[in-house]
Amino acid sequence: MTRPAGERDEPVGRRVARWRMRRRMTQQMLADRLGKSKSWVDKVERGVRGLDRYSVVQEIAEVLRLDPTVLLDPRTPPPAAATGLDGIDAVRAALAHYHQRPTRIVAVDEVQRHVTHAWLTYQHAHYAQLLRALPVLLDVAHATPPLLVSAYRITASVLIKLGEPDLAWLAADRAVTAATGDPIRTGTATIVVAQALRALGRDRLALTAAVAAAGTAADDQVRGTLLLEAAIAAAGCGDHRRVEDLLDHAEALAGRRTGADDPHHTAFGPIVVLLARFLTALHLGDADEAVYRHEQSIRRDDWPLLPAEHRAAHLIDAARAYLQNGDLTTAGHALADADAIAPAEVRHRPAARTLITEIAHHGPAAAGVAQLATHIGLIR
Repeated sequence: MTRPAGERDEPVGRRVARWRMRRRMTQQMLADRLGKSKSWVDKVERGVRGLDRYSVVQEIAEVLRLDPTVLLDPRTPPPAAATGLDGIDAVRAALAHYHQRPTRIVAVDEVQRHVTHAWLTYQHAHYAQLLRALPVLLDVAHATPPLLVSAYRITASVLIKLGEPDLAWLAADRAVTAATGDPIRTGTATIVVAQALRALGRDRLALTAAVAAAGTAADDQVRGTLLLEAAIAAAGCGDHRRVEDLLDHAEALAGRRTGADDPHHTAFGPIVVLLARFLTALHLGDADEAVYRHEQSIRRDDWPLLPAEHRAAHLIDAARAYLQNGDLTTAGHALADADAIAPAEVRHRPAARTLITEIAHHGPAAAGVAQLATHIGLIR
């Protein structure tokens, strides 16, 4: 694909502005997500302030859901939305038919088996298999509203992973509608609403939604998860004080938990609170604190008990923290560990693929990652 000469020659700031508008974001929205002022964004876009730190370019690219090279190198074509997995179009079509009666009527216990299998498939990061199953699941679950909430939650969660936040937001909103006022189901549905909003760069809205739902949640596990989502959103807004307050409240709830049951598929507990402390530190720009929290987490006895998807996703974020600290070797090891745990999490998530490319281009210290990048077609 060849770009027009004007696009090839435009300054980095103009490319930021153009992609911001394509993502339907205002300067204030971009500023909030970056923890910067609107004036800072305006100066960047007008070329008054230069982008001379690659880490800042990375942060902007993450918010705009781009490969950083799209901002840095005008010869690079815009990234394709495809994840390398088939099935997203079928899921989109299934979401478009929500108002129709199910084409198949099945017993409630069979729908429950479909939902249980879908959760397990998601937790093991078998995303290709899950995408194939979702259209049928969304169809048969329409006759059973309580299970439909779970079907939409799973759909939204995998779409967020695969870089489809707009479609994920639609599924999350449908989950809230299907909850029909039940406080626990509404709370679980709002978890993915907050996640979809964060993926869209709407951290303030995510914060508001999660805090409001936590205030009415009738279950400690759901309430605690909502508080963690709120804390991560607050970090995206640069609100240090509120982050700590929300994390402390969640930690108190986690400390009251007994047993390892997870009826709402949130994995909420002390280890998840610690991982949230890691992620908020990373979003707030404190890579040293993030690395410290990460290394605490993986030494805990409950770390191996987390779902494969959760552990691999965390390790990808940990690789980002190590990269920000200039530790390419450990960043590469974290990605390799994530790939061993859940290959699809590494190989099909746009954020992970971007990170692999960045690390691979840094040179021999990341030779293992370069091999992975070559294997999955990111570099040649």
